[in-house]
Order: sequence, then C-alpha cells, then structure tokens
Amino acid sequence: MKGKGKMFLYGGIIGLVGAILMKLGNPGNMGICIACFWRDIAGAMGLHRAEVVQYIRPEIIGIIFGAFFISYLTGDFKVRGGSSPILRFVMGFFLMIGALVFLGCPLRMVLRLANGDLNALVGLGGYIGGIFIGTRFLKRGYTLGKSIKQPKVAGFIYPIIGVVLLVFLVIKPAFILFSKEGPGSMGAPIAISLALGAVVGISLQRSRVCTAGGFRDIILIKDTFFLWGLIGIFAFGLVGNLVLNLDTFNLGFADQPIAHTEHLWNFLGMVLVGLCSVLLGGCPIRQTVLASQGDVDAGVTVFGLIMGAAFSHNFGLAASPAGVPPNGKIAVIVGIIFISILAYGVVAETSKAKQKVGLKEAKVNA
Repeated sequence: MKGKGKMFLYGGIIGLVGAILMKLGNPGNMGICIACFWRDIAGAMGLHRAEVVQYIRPEIIGIIFGAFFISYLTGDFKVRGGSSPILRFVMGFFLMIGALVFLGCPLRMVLRLANGDLNALVGLGGYIGGIFIGTRFLKRGYTLGKSIKQPKVAGFIYPIIGVVLLVFLVIKPAFILFSKEGPGSMGAPIAISLALGAVVGISLQRSRVCTAGGFRDIILIKDTFFLWGLIGIFAFGLVGNLVLNLDTFNLGFADQPIAHTEHLWNFLGMVLVGLCSVLLGGCPIRQTVLASQGDVDAGVTVFGLIMGAAFSHNFGLAASPAGVPPNGKIAVIVGIIFISILAYGVVAETSKAKQKVGLKEAKVNA
C-alpha cells in the first residue's frame, strides 16, 4: 500500500492497539494516552502525590524502544537540537495543563470518541480551533529556529530513560510509588503492554502520524495525507471497541470513564493543547517519538510535559470526573494568553530579523 492507504493502515494499527489494551485492563477509554501516561510516570517518580495516578506505564517504555530501534536501523536516528529549548519546555508545560483539564491527550481524544464519548467531540472542536490559531502565527513567519547537530550521546538519553523505567517497573523499589486504586492501579499485563507499545512506536516512527500535523496541513496547504492516519485510528478503534469492548461502549456525554461534561473547559483545554502542539511542530505522541529518535528539542518538550503534569496535580489544576477545579480554569486561560504572547513575540523578532537582512541586501545592491 502507498500514500493515504498506507497512512490509514498505520493509524489503524494504533487505534486497534488502543482497543486491545483497554480490553486487557487499561483504564476505560484510555488504551493509549500519552499525557495521562507521562502523568502517571511523574507520579510514580514522586513528582506529584496524587495517589490514584501513579504507575510506570510500560506502553511509554515500549513506544520509546520501538521508535528508537526502528529509527536506528533505518538511518532516521539523527541527533539534533538547540532550537529554542526554553520555549519548547514552556509550551510542553502548558500543553500538559490543557490536556489534564480535558483529561487526555489528542490521541486519547480520538480513542474516546471511538468508544462513544461525545465529550471528545467538544474537545476535538477546541483542538482544531487551537491549531487554527497556531497556523495564523505560522503564516506570519513564526519559527523556533533551526536545530543543529548535537553530540550523539545526547540522542541516547530517552532510550536510557526507558531502560531505567523498565528496571523500576520490574523490581519495584520502595522509592517508586504505585497506585493501589483508581486509574493508576489499572493496566494491561506488562509484557503485552511493552510489546504493543513497541508496535505503536514503530508505526508512529515510520508513518510520522501526528494529530496536530493532520489538521495543520488541511488548514495551511489543503493536504489530507496525515489526516488519513487519524481517520485510521478512529475507524479501527471504533471497530475494535465494538468487537472487544461492546459492554463498555457508551454513546453519549454522561457516565463516561475518566471524563467530565464541562463542555466549555473541554473545549478551551484542547484549544490550549492545539495551540501548543502546532507551535511545537507536533502533538505529545509525536514529541515522544521524536525524542526517542534523537531529537533533543523534542526531549526538552517531553520534560516540559512531565513537569506540567507534576505542577497540575501539586497545585490542583487537573480535572477529574467531578469537573474542573477553579485553578485549572484559570491556568487554561492564562496558558492561552501567555502562549499567544510568546508566539507573537517570536513573530515580531522574526520580522525584525528579515527586515535587517533586507536592509543589508539593499545596501549591497546599492
């Protein structure tokens, strides 16, 4: 298969894996959620003390290993970085805040929708809205600058992190925290989760599927190529759920697992996620895959995600099935405004730099 059909198939693999993992024990409508899984890992490492979301998710380890090994074998492992690392960290930080107000990353949003959760449809509207705002900055010249070649050893940081996390998961030392109840206590068997995570990592690395990229390209260049990956995730996830998880399939807004029905904040939380994702050049799962194949800038972004998760739970920003706390609502509004100001500042600096180059060229020509 070639082109859009191949992209649809890669997306389908991811969607099907999500349905299988939920069947095997992962939390409801959370076969795969990069934001939630990094949040759980942050809790397991003691970065936050929300006892119901502390677990070293083997799917993340599998994604890291899968993306690393396939990129290394195919020559895609390239160690580059240095493109506005502090801005990337801050955007990753706020992206996670938005995701935890919505209760899921963009991938979980699609998988929630594939299991009947219509709150995800509201989130999808917000996500597309945030991406649309981000593309306005892109059209005005927004860029975080070029990355440059980095020491090769830097590219092995995330594979090493994956190994360390796997050791902690297996031996369970006393200083690693594991939930005894709630979503953090729920998970598919470790070996299967690792293997299926690796399948997802390989699929994502080879296809370059990105939820933000799919919608960004439609808005900017009317190209639907990457969108077919998202359609594949939804279609195969839907079929997988109807076959494997029909007893939990629930079409509607109410009584959805690990979700809330505050539509405004589902929408605005994903506006923040979409805005940050398009300005970063990729959604959380894309950043995780890029970090695993040597992209140091994406690695900084993932650290931002982890710290955003810790901050959200330590300071009462994260939503729950009971709703969105006041601190979370404030943080989302502040995040949208702050990230927009940062993007505007980058555009202004880029414009000044272009003007200086234009003046120099004019003087040379004169």
